[in-house]
Amino acid sequence: MALFRIGPNPESGQLLRGEGVYLRPPELRDYEAWAHLRDVSRDFLIPWEPTWPADDLTRTAFRRRVRRHQQEMEASESFAFLVFRDDDVLLGGLTLGQVRRGVVQAATLGYWIGAPHANRGFMTRAVRATIAFAFGGLRLHRVEASCLPHNEPSMRLLERVGFTREGYARAYLRINGVWEDHLLYGLVETDSIPPLRPAQP
Repeated sequence: MALFRIGPNPESGQLLRGEGVYLRPPELRDYEAWAHLRDVSRDFLIPWEPTWPADDLTRTAFRRRVRRHQQEMEASESFAFLVFRDDDVLLGGLTLGQVRRGVVQAATLGYWIGAPHANRGFMTRAVRATIAFAFGGLRLHRVEASCLPHNEPSMRLLERVGFTREGYARAYLRINGVWEDHLLYGLVETDSIPPLRPAQP
């Protein structure tokens, strides 16, 4: 299996650190590692994501993606990150998007992890770092998330970091070409965050 190590770049802007992981915005130099991880994880990810465009893993599509993320971050509308292990191995991605201000002060959390790194606690640590950024750096009041009712690993992750299940939305998101029901979760800044459990070997 190929390993790609692309370290943090202090000039890239926002850098978040968690226990054993760090997050930073995607850059053009990340293309090969990102495309490889997405490709080897395709069967693992497709059931949980919107339909992949035919050119999804091309360099051109990745360049468009990076440009869009940069524009959204500059406008404080959305904050996209790649998640890395401390030894610079790419693990997955995370977005704190749909940032709403005014009387709402909320954002929506989404994430994916590569199949080789799933169920090892990495995304839990990345989400915890992002929550600290949301409530501290962005001064938000609320973070929302959703997952498919049969996505038990995602449900466990959200509940492990303190999210509360708040509702059920019918035909909420179009996943892999089908409008799917979703469980709705929320976390507010005054909620307690459970202590972090020891990392799995």
